[in-house]
Amino acid sequence: MNVLSSIEAAPRGGVAPCSKRVMNLSHFLRQAGRRHGDEIGFVHGEQHLTWAQLDARVDAMALALTARGVVKGDRILVQSRNCNQLFESMFACFRIGAVWVPTNYRQSPAEVAYLAEASGASVMICQDVFPAHAQAVQEAVGGLEHLITIGEGRETYDALVAEHAGQPCALMDVTYDDPCWFFFTSGTTGRPKAGVLTHGQMGFVITNHLCDLMPGTTHEDASLVVAPLSHGAGIHQLVQVARAVKTVLPASDRLDPDEVWGLVAHWKITNMFTVPTIVKLLTEHKAVDEHDHSSLRYVIYAGAPMYREDQKFALRKLGRVLVQYFGLGEVTGNITVLPPSLHEPEDHAGARIGTCGIERTGMQVSIQDEQGKEMQPGETGEICVCGLAVFAGYYNNPEANAKAFRNGWFRTGDLGHLDRQGFLFITGRASDMYISGGSNVYPREVEELLLTHPAVAEVAIVGVPDRIWGEVGVAVLVTRPGASISEAEMMAFLDGKIARYKMPKQAFFWDELPKSGYGKITKKIVRDELYARGCLTQDTPSSVSA
Repeated sequence: MNVLSSIEAAPRGGVAPCSKRVMNLSHFLRQAGRRHGDEIGFVHGEQHLTWAQLDARVDAMALALTARGVVKGDRILVQSRNCNQLFESMFACFRIGAVWVPTNYRQSPAEVAYLAEASGASVMICQDVFPAHAQAVQEAVGGLEHLITIGEGRETYDALVAEHAGQPCALMDVTYDDPCWFFFTSGTTGRPKAGVLTHGQMGFVITNHLCDLMPGTTHEDASLVVAPLSHGAGIHQLVQVARAVKTVLPASDRLDPDEVWGLVAHWKITNMFTVPTIVKLLTEHKAVDEHDHSSLRYVIYAGAPMYREDQKFALRKLGRVLVQYFGLGEVTGNITVLPPSLHEPEDHAGARIGTCGIERTGMQVSIQDEQGKEMQPGETGEICVCGLAVFAGYYNNPEANAKAFRNGWFRTGDLGHLDRQGFLFITGRASDMYISGGSNVYPREVEELLLTHPAVAEVAIVGVPDRIWGEVGVAVLVTRPGASISEAEMMAFLDGKIARYKMPKQAFFWDELPKSGYGKITKKIVRDELYARGCLTQDTPSSVSA
């Protein structure tokens, strides 16, 4: 595409841009290879690759894709656990102007086949441990031109790299709006949608992450990723490459706190990216006290706010190294940030308990009512945002785009309020709120309170239909080892602390809460599990009474 093709008319008092050309994101890897070629860039178990080796392998795979007819704008689906090939495939796609379409490897074959159809993928890169996924995609996508296998197979990733080894690949020219990544939503309220991330947008996101999340990061740092690279950790990976920071991946596919803390000590890890539930698991495990973690400067968590009691515990274990950011995939995590200095280790009058921080650099937050009118500080409404981190829109989905944007603002679907100094407080998802007896109930308020009980480790509250009150809350609790709490004790604990209409009317006690493929507790999954276990029935409004 001509770099001038999307130029608009000149704004009053200004000038139309003479060019919309931007840096191809894979240039970050090329820079790392040139400046720090002999330094280790990637660690996965016993495998160590230098920046020069990574750049050369990406060149080779990019050329292999080009030789197989892949052109700018083609979508490439990638189904794989964390490995160097997944890491490299991102940059190989970017290098030739193709679009990287990673999946959550924990999804079913049918779910991945849907992602292939929805994205219009023409090539699939698939790890050999997922033959059913490859077959499902091939059956669903009649136009799939190539299946490249990581591991054993007819056409393998490493064989293609070997075929083109030592051959340089030029970077494709790209503009601000050229797509680079289809970032699928989690699909908690329906089918996943492909959010289109662009080269220009992601260039801003990377700069913003370095500014707001981990200032002062250099090639002397080391990053540990305790999450699939196919989602938010992939964005984190891009940020590390921009500063030639080595990325360390645990060898195990399952979370092993002893392995994680051992890697922190061995590689002198300075930053980690994860989600609140995993921070909780890591800091509550005995291994945190058995390994040196003094090198940590930033433990970055996203996906959901951290419950206050979990937050205080993590601060006691790690010190003031926690960094929270709030954002959706559609805004690539760039809405607010709560840096280490604003993580209060103890509750006091000046502490902003429950905030997820202040606006990210270059981003603006607006709390709006249902008509799009901006609300006053302290008033609850929908969190809306604008700025360069906002995605281009959903691929081939004009209806979803119409719902997601209003007057240029992206509508997050989250509810919250700003205080007078601009600190954001999230009440919950609009879909999480339920109405009991005509009053709005935001479960998070009650969940935070229950987590102050010494016996409660995790809790999720969902609204369910009720004949009398319209909806009531049902709580699912996980207790700490050796501790217990009954439903009556839960009610007694809440009594007098919150309004009676906010109190859950029933409680269930499970060994663990179900989580999404990315480690998040989502209300949809919890509600589905309640029905699956027979705790709730679909054919009656509710067995719960007031």
